[in-house]
Amino acid sequence: MYTDRERCVRAVQSKDARFDGWFFTAVLTTGIYCRPSCPVVAPKPENMVFHASAAACQQAGFRACKRCRPDTSPGSPEWNRRADLVARAMRLIADGVVDREGVPGLAGRLGYSTRQVERQLLAELGAGPLALARAQRAQTARLLVESTQLSMADVAFAAGFASVRTFNDTVREVFALSPTELRARVPKRNDASAAALRTLPLPLPLHALPPRTLPPGTSATPGAPLVAPAPATLHLRLPFRAPLNPDNLFGHLAATAVPGVEEWRDGAYRRTLRLPYGHGIVGLVPRPDHIACRLTLSDLRDLTVAISRCRRMLDLDADPVAVDDQLRTDPLLAPLVDKAPGRRVPRTVDEAEFAVRAVLGQQVSTAAARTHAARLVTAHGEAVDDPEGGLTHLFPTPEALAGVDPGSLAMPRTRRTTFTSLVEQLVDGRLRLGVESDWEETRARLLALPGFGPWTVDVIAMRALGDPDAFLPTDLGVRRAAQQLGLPSTPAALTARAAGWRPWRAYAVQYLWATDSHPINFLPV
Repeated sequence: MYTDRERCVRAVQSKDARFDGWFFTAVLTTGIYCRPSCPVVAPKPENMVFHASAAACQQAGFRACKRCRPDTSPGSPEWNRRADLVARAMRLIADGVVDREGVPGLAGRLGYSTRQVERQLLAELGAGPLALARAQRAQTARLLVESTQLSMADVAFAAGFASVRTFNDTVREVFALSPTELRARVPKRNDASAAALRTLPLPLPLHALPPRTLPPGTSATPGAPLVAPAPATLHLRLPFRAPLNPDNLFGHLAATAVPGVEEWRDGAYRRTLRLPYGHGIVGLVPRPDHIACRLTLSDLRDLTVAISRCRRMLDLDADPVAVDDQLRTDPLLAPLVDKAPGRRVPRTVDEAEFAVRAVLGQQVSTAAARTHAARLVTAHGEAVDDPEGGLTHLFPTPEALAGVDPGSLAMPRTRRTTFTSLVEQLVDGRLRLGVESDWEETRARLLALPGFGPWTVDVIAMRALGDPDAFLPTDLGVRRAAQQLGLPSTPAALTARAAGWRPWRAYAVQYLWATDSHPINFLPV
């Protein structure tokens, strides 16, 4: 979008928050860059230059606006609706792959050469993978500086910087303030939550802790010491593009929650997280203008990854206006959209976990699927401590599930074969489910597995792979809703009608499901 100058100028002049994250405005006369909705007086059009990413602005020598804080904008919805090289690379960078594995690791996951990846990112975003990862580290550092009492040295290492000097130089360059000045500004903001964040207990200094090795298959940033930050709890605000209807989003997560791994407690959806350096527990509460996030991490180096995965699970980078406008073009779907706009697709923090749970849920009730999953968790999951609630385990890895005796599974023999075939291919790498997955290739691999039909494949594509156009024409709830609305109810006819909903058919499924009284459609009380 940033190449459409006239449209960008109109968005800036109208301070349209819908475009935050779509592009960034760099101001030639001040040397700063802003989000489109920045509340200051809009600059003259001839003084505006538009960039696709904060990293591109920083590379061009612009500093982040202190008023609108453009680095905290929701992510561009562009990367979640596309499956090409650039979109897959952006999802991996958000997941911290460059910080853990470097650019060669990023390229290897994508199946391209380092040069090809860098060329594609530079052409579309104006910044390469290192610059994009640097911008993300800067935002993580700012978050830690403003929301914890960690020493600056500890913040630098937790955010992924190779040295304190690099950390200081980057913060000054990006924000035009030193880290100490950033922290000093927090009490001056009229924000009660910001003051509350500063009361968090101080973890042990990172340098006082014993070293630990990186996870298998990863490598450290050259020159960065291997340290193990102490556990810490942070309170964060996750922004989103309005509107956001939390009913089906949190209702689905709560209704299908696996005991021990997930729970709904005191108005929050809580779950355990398996992360590159350790584990975490997150609590998420919907608010009118943000998602309140309480995040406890065993290692603060996982902060960026944990935030990225929570945003992905809640579909917070979606563009609900674009989605709903497209779905409203169908006169039979329009009343559902108008009644409760802003529905999101509930996704997952762990693609392999969701695929296993999809198999466990084949042709059984939601309660039965939860029971099957809970048994696996108790027997093969890794135990965690949760003083604040009832979470007990991480969901077992495919490697742990490979040791399951198929005879111990309370399901038909054919479904046991489906389960073991899936786990086997996840373990040996023939099937890779992740943010870097090519959607069509992964669909084909899933369909080749025994017991995988179109419904299972498409529900994995929708909720695990993040394909916004995944559709479930054979789903009983979808067909029942279609019949009630006067839409075609046979799979073939409904698929033909749904062509007009593309590329947002996964969101249409959420609106169709919402016509039912199933608990997944209601925010728990």
